Amino acid sequence: MTRQLILIRHAKSDWSTPVRGDHSRPLNDRGRRSARAVGRWLAERGHVPAEVLCSDAARTAETWALLSEALPEAAEIRFLAALYHAGAETMLATLRGATAASVAMIGHNPGIADFAERIVAAAPDHPRFLDYPTCATTVIRFETAGWGAVEWGRGEVRDFIVPRDLTD
Repeated sequence: MTRQLILIRHAKSDWSTPVRGDHSRPLNDRGRRSARAVGRWLAERGHVPAEVLCSDAARTAETWALLSEALPEAAEIRFLAALYHAGAETMLATLRGATAASVAMIGHNPGIADFAERIVAAAPDHPRFLDYPTCATTVIRFETAGWGAVEWGRGEVRDFIVPRDLTD
């Protein structure tokens, strides 16, 4: 059976807004535009998740809220403290607990860049894939009976985008 992972780094956050710690930092205007643009891109390409595994930080939640405005249907979303600044191993363990055939995971660097590089068989031919800038999004396909069987280096990149490819 085919499984699809949509791996999204949160959009650009606002360092100028006074908040109580990193966890509460919102997006800035550029980040909001980027999230909406990536949402439209996902919708146009038919990459629609049924389940979302999202860090519980403010900027990841806001990224999903804006991105999902363009999607044709609502997804089941789980905000997970374990994904806040998670490393690649934690991200893989979290993904293995997913249940839908199409899953979005929203997280943070440096863990998400490491995870993206390790989970795919071959990186896409894009100069920004390895550093995974804000709101970078990869659509990865797996041929597996279930998420519990996903292993490193088995995903096939179907699509990759960074906001600069979509906006000025």
